[in-house]
Amino acid sequence: MNTGISRIPLILILLLLGGFPAQASQPAPIPASAPAPAPAPLQDGGNIEFMDNSQIVKVLSLGYLEAIAPPLSLQVFEPHEGRKRVYRVLPARSVFDAVFGNKWKEAKEIVFLSSDGYRATVPVAKFAGHEAFLAFAHDDGRPFMMVNTLQNNELVQLGPLYLVWDNVNSEALLESGASDMPYQIRAVELKSGDSFPKMTPPQDASSQARRGFVHSRKYCASCHAINGEGGTKGPELKFPVSVTEYIQSGYLKRWIENPQSIRYNTTMPGLGKEIPRREQVIEELIAYLEAMSIAKHDPAGVP
Repeated sequence: MNTGISRIPLILILLLLGGFPAQASQPAPIPASAPAPAPAPLQDGGNIEFMDNSQIVKVLSLGYLEAIAPPLSLQVFEPHEGRKRVYRVLPARSVFDAVFGNKWKEAKEIVFLSSDGYRATVPVAKFAGHEAFLAFAHDDGRPFMMVNTLQNNELVQLGPLYLVWDNVNSEALLESGASDMPYQIRAVELKSGDSFPKMTPPQDASSQARRGFVHSRKYCASCHAINGEGGTKGPELKFPVSVTEYIQSGYLKRWIENPQSIRYNTTMPGLGKEIPRREQVIEELIAYLEAMSIAKHDPAGVP
């Protein structure tokens, strides 16, 4: 998706950003998880696939999901915009219970596959420790879209589903930024084993590189594949030639920090500024990529 914000009518931009500059006041915020007096209907966005380790369990419409998990209004801090928003949402645990039973609690990870190639892999433990929701509409009825400031102000569709968290009062969730908040969700999959065996660093990799592997899974793998494993929204980073083999480390660091300083109009976001010890995380990411330059695996399985 590469819709330039300069082509969007001014009125639509103002509506998406929360109204006209001349507004004198904003409505009082809705408390997190407060039921709305008149639930808005789910927008038509097609069916959602639910899978268990690559096997399709159910294919459900948004209307069916509304029936099994009554909608709420939820105020969240929106990291893609740097402001609070109120969404119409379905409690994620209620949806998982209805679709998977208790089996989802026994899985290791839950993978969310998006229409734009984003592939978010979220530990089941995070759902046990924090309240997650599947958003399907803006609470005020405006088009289910937003101007993603993290992607160079790209206008993006959010439906059919968008994973959000009750994060307003959670320091841990706020520090996670947008990494576990995929939109355009078309499929939800339980994973019992390791989702990225080909991403694992070599046995002799340094502790710095191993920490970088953890960061890569959390902040990079949703968009970028390594040895064919990961998202497809961005380019493969390792095969057949590693990014560390054709980009000098200084420029690679700058690219991770602020991609727009290297490529005008790129929609790649820089590493979140809210991440603790951000400079150290970037150094460890580069150490991991350098270690993986000798651990290449053909995604097609060809020797």
